[in-house]
Amino acid sequence: MNAWFEEDEEVFVHPRDPYHRVDVLASSRHIRVSVNGEVVAETDRPKLLFETGLPPRYYIPPEDVREDVLLPSDTQTQCPYKGTASYHSVEAGGDRVDDLVWHYPAPIPAAKGTRGHLCFFNEKVDLEVDGEAQDRPKTQWS
Repeated sequence: MNAWFEEDEEVFVHPRDPYHRVDVLASSRHIRVSVNGEVVAETDRPKLLFETGLPPRYYIPPEDVREDVLLPSDTQTQCPYKGTASYHSVEAGGDRVDDLVWHYPAPIPAAKGTRGHLCFFNEKVDLEVDGEAQDRPKTQWS
C-alpha cells in the first residue's frame, strides 16, 4: 500500500479528526519577523492560519521574505490537515537556524489559501503583529 485515501483525497500521517479545524483567512495585519535581531520578513498581506490546538500561524507572500537569508533544505513533513510541507533554513544575525520556514507547494483543499506562502515557527523567531511583540508560544516545536 503506497497511500491512504478518504474517497478520492489522499490522507497524510493519519485519518483527519472531524473536530479538528483549519481555517485560512486573508488579513491586512502588519507582520514583522526577526531572526537573531535581523528583520527577515515584513508584510501587510499575510494569510492567517488557525488550527485547533496550535497558535495562529502567519503565512507570508514570498516576495515579502528576504530571499538572501533563505537556504535550501531537504526536509519535508506531512500533516493530515494541510499536506506535505517543504522547508528552508535561515541564516541571519550571524547564525543559521535549520528548517525554520516551511511552505505547502500543493496543500490539501482545507489549507489551499497557504499555497505559495512561507511560514516561520512562531516558537523560534521574534514576531510582531501590528507593532506588538508576540510571546513565543510553547508547543512541541519550542
